[in-house]
Amino acid sequence: MTTTRRNFLSSAAAATLLPATASATAAAPVPLAAADSFTFCFNTSTIREQTQDIVEQVQIAADAGYTGIEPWMRHLSQYVEAGGSLADLRKRINDAGLTVESAIGFAQWIADEPERRKQGLEDAKRDMDILTQIGGLRIAAPPTGATKGPKLDLFVVAERYRTLLEIGDEIGVVPQLEVWGHSTNLSRLGESVMACVEASHPKACLLPDVYHIFKGGSQFGGLALLNDSAIHAFHMNDYPDSPVREEMNDSHRVYPGDGIAPLSDILNMIGGNGRSVALSLELFNRDYWKQDALTVAKTGLAKMKAAVAAAG
Repeated sequence: MTTTRRNFLSSAAAATLLPATASATAAAPVPLAAADSFTFCFNTSTIREQTQDIVEQVQIAADAGYTGIEPWMRHLSQYVEAGGSLADLRKRINDAGLTVESAIGFAQWIADEPERRKQGLEDAKRDMDILTQIGGLRIAAPPTGATKGPKLDLFVVAERYRTLLEIGDEIGVVPQLEVWGHSTNLSRLGESVMACVEASHPKACLLPDVYHIFKGGSQFGGLALLNDSAIHAFHMNDYPDSPVREEMNDSHRVYPGDGIAPLSDILNMIGGNGRSVALSLELFNRDYWKQDALTVAKTGLAKMKAAVAAAG
């Protein structure tokens, strides 16, 4: 893809997706991504059964060598409810050399029932307020509240996502529309991209995930159509060759490189061109939960770095 074309598309009103042309889908091989396109972040789900103490999680991420952390809002809320100071936690994170690249929340901003959606937006405000106090930049916006039941009109989803983005503007945190492969809504990469485009907001962006893209049945090649502002954080993991996709669940995720996902292709599609993407290790593997937390964190970081090296 040429620089001229990339610059033109990046300035498009949607600022999220390249035009769907035949030449884009049948383009020449994607150039190799520069290793400096990526930073390495630790999603605390990876060790959540070993510890749900955010202070311990921060220390483990730092000791393992990560530069970023992606905490769960429930753990931050537990910390506050136990009398913890967010100012102290922010200093601890900064002193550890970490940035809060993203966070995992489950506010039901997308729910079809008006009262439940209203409460979901209030929950999102609370989560964002907590997050900004520790220097958080972004928060996941999965389709919680619409994972079952009817298929929602994507234009309606886009309107609701825009409302969430506008709340984020007020607080200073960017909600990232998360692809959830197991969900009735936003299980496909293309559905999530359309909602971002139709939200028509300059900060609309995706939070993709290797496993979720596979689980939802999308092809990874669609990632090559996204422009430079579409992805800021990307959940890294891998999946084995069995069970079959329909029977797979979160617990089957494995370290990057230990499965069959086309990681080199994925990394070359989302990296390069001066982009900076935080690769966040997100695993729910029960075998890893039985192991030493620091060992798991170090292993995951080494596996991610090896995947990036192999891609380049």
